[in-house]
Amino acid sequence: MDISDGLLKPYERIDELHRNNYRIIQNTKKFCFGMDAVLLSGFTKVLLGETVLDLGTGTGIIPILLEAKTSGMHFTGLEIQSESADMARRSVTLNKLEDKIDIVDGDIKEASMLFGAASFDVVTCNPPYMNHSNGIINPDSSKAIARHEILCTLEDVVREAAKVLKPNGRLYMVHRPFRLVDIINTCSLHKLEVKRMRLVYPYADKEPNMVLMECVKGGGRNLIVEAPLIVYKTIGVYTDEIYEIYGY
Repeated sequence: MDISDGLLKPYERIDELHRNNYRIIQNTKKFCFGMDAVLLSGFTKVLLGETVLDLGTGTGIIPILLEAKTSGMHFTGLEIQSESADMARRSVTLNKLEDKIDIVDGDIKEASMLFGAASFDVVTCNPPYMNHSNGIINPDSSKAIARHEILCTLEDVVREAAKVLKPNGRLYMVHRPFRLVDIINTCSLHKLEVKRMRLVYPYADKEPNMVLMECVKGGGRNLIVEAPLIVYKTIGVYTDEIYEIYGY
């Protein structure tokens, strides 16, 4: 498949997802999805007939993987960067998922105005991890927006998720452990209680570098901390669980 067929644009490629023979379009010059999005798709629980909103969907990776892995009825991806939204929409078309997945151009900060209150059973988000005091901002705007809180903050994500979720609806998020106190406090402020958490370690003897969280709207204070998820057995060799999550 080449650029001339109208599906791919310059610097784009098609990658295999190892689920339902699905594929995804990515731009090699822009921000491509990483392991964090795949791990979030493995951690998220979507029940039969539920509807899902992915905030800041980027390439559309999370809705596409969740459609493959769960029994959800419908999936919506919200993306503020028009180029990314267009690319995600073409990936939906590539996989013939137009009846199951919608990609909407829009701002996370306006999600509740776009979709209305209590309109989804599940919200997912792989948000920018860094606030302005953390790390060097990438000069490429699309990568900077994906990594730093430039166009939206943790507060924006949690506030809008709380508004669009139905009572007892669930927010699933992947983030960095150093922001854990901020995340728990912000979620609690918006009546989203952290109910399940799993720390991700690059190696068994290293510190965790990701955290997966399930928050319930109006949930109680009991928290389940699941067994650690270890990414690598040795250098370059994934653990069996990582291979299972990827679908290899």
